[in-house]
Amino acid sequence: MAGKMFSHEKAEKLLDPKRQETVPVEEVIRLLDLNGDEKVIDLGAGNGYLTLPIAKATKDRVTAVDIQPEMLEMLAERAEKEGLGNLDRQESGLDRLNFPDGSFQRAISAFVLHEVPDLDQALSEIYRIIPEHGMFVVLDWEKVEGEQGPPLHERIPSEDMAHQIEQAGFSVKVGKFNKDVYFIVATK
Repeated sequence: MAGKMFSHEKAEKLLDPKRQETVPVEEVIRLLDLNGDEKVIDLGAGNGYLTLPIAKATKDRVTAVDIQPEMLEMLAERAEKEGLGNLDRQESGLDRLNFPDGSFQRAISAFVLHEVPDLDQALSEIYRIIPEHGMFVVLDWEKVEGEQGPPLHERIPSEDMAHQIEQAGFSVKVGKFNKDVYFIVATK
């Protein structure tokens, strides 16, 4: 069952400096293993907490996808303030991505997959847009009680998420930033 979508009305919460303790941006960039010339897609980019640092770490294009146009507008304003010109935005859900096969060498989805109504379809689409030897990094909430994140019943345990990503065709490696947040590095 898909969780409730995080509202754009709470978007400023995503930029709280304390979030760095839970989701260390430098570690996420390291997981993406960027050389600086990869096309990257941020699936469920929100207002750009990870998108902007990723855009700074690569010379190629970074595409931000979000279902909420308000989030993409906030991201565009932030990118303009920071002078970033290598960002594209696309309003879309994750179940039908309007990109050719193999378009992106790297993909990331942070705290979104637990909200997706048809996770198998979304993972199939993500697999399709990543070329052979491409990488998909997932960050999400572990199924444990915590002060942050969605209610427990909306969370997907790391083992279950890893299994679903493997079923989509990826090889996976699971790790944790802390007790609340896991990451999965999936390669094709």
